[in-house]
Amino acid sequence: MKKTIALWAALTAAALLVTGCTAEHPAAAPVSDPPTSSAPTPSASRSAAGSGAPGAPASAAAYRKWGLKPFAAPPAPPAVKPVVRKPGEPVPVISEIPTREKVVFLTIDDGAEKDPEFVTMMKDLKVPFTMFLTDAAIRADYGYFSPLVAQGHGVANHTLTHPNLRTLSPEAQRREICGQQEKLKRRYGTAPRLFRPPYGNWNEATRTAAGACGVDAIVLWRESMQIKNMQYQRGDRKLHPGDIVLAHFRGPSELKGRTMTEMTATMLRRIQEQGFTVARLEDYV
Repeated sequence: MKKTIALWAALTAAALLVTGCTAEHPAAAPVSDPPTSSAPTPSASRSAAGSGAPGAPASAAAYRKWGLKPFAAPPAPPAVKPVVRKPGEPVPVISEIPTREKVVFLTIDDGAEKDPEFVTMMKDLKVPFTMFLTDAAIRADYGYFSPLVAQGHGVANHTLTHPNLRTLSPEAQRREICGQQEKLKRRYGTAPRLFRPPYGNWNEATRTAAGACGVDAIVLWRESMQIKNMQYQRGDRKLHPGDIVLAHFRGPSELKGRTMTEMTATMLRRIQEQGFTVARLEDYV
């Protein structure tokens, strides 16, 4: 079993380095016009600051520890979520959130690398992110992710075995998605509301299966973090308000000697350099 998991992780890591999980990436379904956002109220800001949850301000000393400057506090969550699964309609497919605020959303996939320093980093910085977890990558150490869940970071579905779903039958897709829903609920207490298809590959059978499994949105991405730089989908090579950013749980063997914390720090700098801060995806979907 250990040899099988190690082989899977190695093959997946090699594929991700080449593709950045963007193979055959389809366009997302359209979303509605962005609502006008309001500035955070003083009461909302005080609540976030005292919560210790992701999105609450971290100390300047905590940022210095990781070689970073403090992020601006994210705006208060919208009173009405701009992405909603409407009754009777297909599960929405999104690459960005409709908003005019200069925020982006961090998502980290798979779960193969389990760097304890990353857990410490996220506890220090309180930068929110959502984990899209694959059972084949995490089953060797489910407990690694428990502290991240306890910190308030989101848990989302990335299938049981990381297949190309478009090559599977509708029933096989349902097993991959529903099976991971059950495992993640059993391990971490809550069934995920969000799902990301491996490699960004999906079809209408994927939407049907995801809806049947209780998913509220299929989440793709606009940028992916590589070793030192962002890979952009748009020609202007810039972040835009509401963009969803993809990264992976990767270690030195996939990052040419760099650690996951170094990769994460670089990603956060790239976001800051363009004047953006990070908000919690689950507050908008």
